[in-house]
Amino acid sequence: MNAPQTPSRWDRPGSSRVPFWADTDPQLYQQELEKIFYGPHWSYVGLSTEIPHVGDYKLTQIGERQVLLVRDRVGPRERATDHGIRVVENRCAHRGVRFCQQPHGNARSFVCPYHQWTYKLNGDLAGLPFKDGVKDGDCVNGGMPEGFDIKDHGLTKLRVAVLHGLVFATFSADAEPLEDYLGPQIMPWLDRIFKGRELTLLGYNRQRIPGNWKLMMENIKDPYHPGLLHTWFVTFGLWRADQKSRMVMDGQGRHAVMISRRNEGGQAAVTEGVTSFKANMTLHDDRLLDVVPEPWWTIDDPANPGSSITPTVTMITLFPGLIIQQQVNSLSTRQIVPRGTGEFDFVWTHFGLSDDTPEMTQRRLRQANLFGPAGFVSADDGEVIEFSQDGFKQWGDGGATLCELGGTGTEATEHMVTETLIRSMYAYWKKVMAV
Repeated sequence: MNAPQTPSRWDRPGSSRVPFWADTDPQLYQQELEKIFYGPHWSYVGLSTEIPHVGDYKLTQIGERQVLLVRDRVGPRERATDHGIRVVENRCAHRGVRFCQQPHGNARSFVCPYHQWTYKLNGDLAGLPFKDGVKDGDCVNGGMPEGFDIKDHGLTKLRVAVLHGLVFATFSADAEPLEDYLGPQIMPWLDRIFKGRELTLLGYNRQRIPGNWKLMMENIKDPYHPGLLHTWFVTFGLWRADQKSRMVMDGQGRHAVMISRRNEGGQAAVTEGVTSFKANMTLHDDRLLDVVPEPWWTIDDPANPGSSITPTVTMITLFPGLIIQQQVNSLSTRQIVPRGTGEFDFVWTHFGLSDDTPEMTQRRLRQANLFGPAGFVSADDGEVIEFSQDGFKQWGDGGATLCELGGTGTEATEHMVTETLIRSMYAYWKKVMAV
């Protein structure tokens, strides 16, 4: 019996019915790596504050390729704003060895353990053993062939762009400038958190989730589920369907911002019949919801000149693999690292601001317990993504998800009873993947 063939085309109009094979087909996944992660898109690799000193490095990934985020020396001919931040592939130019094994560290150079090829922090090949052979009397044995030039055999160097301490990289020479890639609709919300501020590193969480990488982008673009799935959100008013909210997206629909303002906990019409709402739930430690408004929360409203807006939540999704969270006083980046069709790593980097008081730092750390692998909220997301992936595999190639809350279009909205951001992302994905 022949195995069923994966459909080669998305045979329905629009992007409101997402075929299951988009999350289960191995060949399609390989094309995603090439067209998206290694193609003309910018991927987040870290925060500049993670590598404060010359020689500091961080091992991370773009798609399934390991790369090193490195702080290099700034040469005399380089711009003062360069700061020496480089990104190079963790793959020796000699025999392809992943030469770096430590997640963080400081180094004067990188040396491959196999044959000791040595690279500068910027990825240039500095030297290699026996390049000119070994003398034996008047003879020279071995050595590299005539014409071998070490300048031609460095590590793969990626294009790098740094925005307010966020570091992005791309393998592609064709990727547009980063600010154009992000777009004018998204930039004000990044500026709100990061512009003119020095970040401080508070810590990491990481988890491995058994689901397709796109499902996490979907999850954070989905305002429908938080007030239904998450007991914490709906009970304590952190995210509910009746909140003042807004869905913003860039011109191509790939990036988005979900914006909302917190309600106080308690009964409301929107919680009637919602099984996750627990009217009698209380906290043993009220400090977990010790929310203190910060001056930078209020900004001039990009959509309504002359007025201001004060969100308590902004969830920014930057395609293909970054989520930036401001959930009351908790701040973090979340990096998606794909590991095949049905698995991805999810890396949380919690950060604060350099002018935070010790009390605010503790508040940010305390509220971070809502998130991460064992977070009171985020544990739900990891589990339901696994359930989704299992359902797709169970059905086969003929099924599709339904994303039609609020219609089938991709317009921006002033409410959260919609799946427009998911539809927008898949409209862009369809175009890039040419399915």
